[in-house]
Amino acid sequence: MAQKTLRMIQSPSGHVRYTRKSIKGDKATQKLSLKKFDPITRSHQLYKEIKKLRSIKKKK
Repeated sequence: MAQKTLRMIQSPSGHVRYTRKSIKGDKATQKLSLKKFDPITRSHQLYKEIKKLRSIKKKK
């Protein structure tokens, strides 16, 4: 299993969510975008990746 990286994603209204993303594969180089519910606008919005926070290492 590939290590995962914690990413911050933000909606147009400014609401922020945190999610994990795989670091291997074709999608690892693309920016993450997820359609999630935004409590500020009370509708579904497209959240886009804005920055990488930290790497999460698997314990052995």
